[in-house]
Amino acid sequence: MKRFWWLMVGVVVLAAAGPAAAQEQERFLLLATNRTGTMQDELNEAGADGYRFAGTQGGETAFGGREAVVVMTLDPEGRQFRYILLATSRTGTMQEELNEVPPEFEFVGMTVFSSTFGGREAAVILEAEVVE
Repeated sequence: MKRFWWLMVGVVVLAAAGPAAAQEQERFLLLATNRTGTMQDELNEAGADGYRFAGTQGGETAFGGREAVVVMTLDPEGRQFRYILLATSRTGTMQEELNEVPPEFEFVGMTVFSSTFGGREAAVILEAEVVE
């Protein structure tokens, strides 16, 4: 939902900047949500658009409350990426889930944030390049 709002802001800015600027894709993309399932969906959507994971932080944001925030950068080679986001409050569960991840995925980031249900969760982000 927040990505859609930022996309709409970007469309308005690009429309005001003129046709030359509208042809260029933004270099950075900021994703923010308080639901891990939504974040994984947004990561995969951005990865399909040529963005790559750059960093993450969990915590309080001014407008969204408790959120996981991810910064993505536009891949200069135009590659596409897929993502898996694992989130749990138990380290044993996290280790089990990590060991079940397909081998093409690599660890790229981790954060701890407060979940919607009031607990603290560790979230791990894994990335794989889309190879056709």
